[in-house]
Amino acid sequence: MDETSGFLLLKIILVGDSLVGKTCILQRYIDHNFNHSYVSTIGIDFKVKTLHVNGKFIKLQIWDTAGQERFHTISTRYFRGAHGLLIIYDITNVLSFDNVVWWMKDVDVNAGENVDRIILGNKCDLEDKRVISKEKGQQLAWEHGVKFFETSAKDNINIEQAFSILVEDILKKNYSYGEKPDVVNLKKPEKKKCCSR
Repeated sequence: MDETSGFLLLKIILVGDSLVGKTCILQRYIDHNFNHSYVSTIGIDFKVKTLHVNGKFIKLQIWDTAGQERFHTISTRYFRGAHGLLIIYDITNVLSFDNVVWWMKDVDVNAGENVDRIILGNKCDLEDKRVISKEKGQQLAWEHGVKFFETSAKDNINIEQAFSILVEDILKKNYSYGEKPDVVNLKKPEKKKCCSR
């Protein structure tokens, strides 16, 4: 990267109940693979991905939170300062879908109501085990005024699209480069001269 250009750091959080596939979604997006063996996230973990959008570099800091209740206090501390969240449920698990409303409230309290978010119905490759229809997911997202995707980390369905739309929404909502405090600009800003009348 050219030293004179700035880069934007965006903090994105993955939230949802345990076993909905948050870690698999993150691995698919960052590492382009799917791991069949399951290891539960303990507390919180993160990965970084750099994007090049419209001639600018954007660094995504993507946080994978534990869904277990015992880690809730630790996880929600990381919501502060987030630019966007992916709230994830498992289409084969009714409780994980019902808990989306709880997660949305949790995000409002700990990250703020204006943070961009998208609801993801994960594991859409398991059609024979589906208990939550796509229409129910769409309805829930509509009620909360957010976007919705059904995803599959295993079959790589809508993973890239979900992150791309979230980043796009964050960039649309925020000011341009150089006007936001999160932008690191390595150029020394010029002093503005006041014009005399």
